[in-house]
Amino acid sequence: MPNNKKHTISVLVANQFGVLARVSGMFSARGYNISSLCVGETEDPTVSRMTVTVRGDDNVLAQIIQQLNKLVDVIDVDDLTSSFFVERELVMIRVRANSKKRREVLEIAEIFRGKIVDLDNETMTVEVTGAQGKVGAFIEMMRSFGIQELVRTGEIAIRRGAVSPLKKTAGIGDA
Repeated sequence: MPNNKKHTISVLVANQFGVLARVSGMFSARGYNISSLCVGETEDPTVSRMTVTVRGDDNVLAQIIQQLNKLVDVIDVDDLTSSFFVERELVMIRVRANSKKRREVLEIAEIFRGKIVDLDNETMTVEVTGAQGKVGAFIEMMRSFGIQELVRTGEIAIRRGAVSPLKKTAGIGDA
């Protein structure tokens, strides 16, 4: 693929058994690689939001959106890439940090606005939230301490502004 641009897609789906498998199956069946996939219930418990990041050119993105819109359980597909949106990712890292290294790990965590979420005699677990670049930079800083375990959520994103896809979709989210 000559243009390997990152695209962030927000997909509202029915919060039902098997929907994640059908959506991810659509990607694999057509040979599209998912860079990141996060799913969670929205303010309406019958609806979940999937934040999917993929790489490819604009034609690939158009095909993905077209295929997603064909799936019965999909309520709304929103390409956030060319709009203003906020993105965040969460990482938790357990590093080696005996009593001599704790202060240094804590100082780096503070620079990245991280929190110590677990501690024992030989390790510290640090949580950091931020844009992908910030999370990546924090991970690189922690490598010198010896990363024992690392978990990342992948990107979640929300459009800036007042319009909610749930509110613009007839009958969904109305109280």
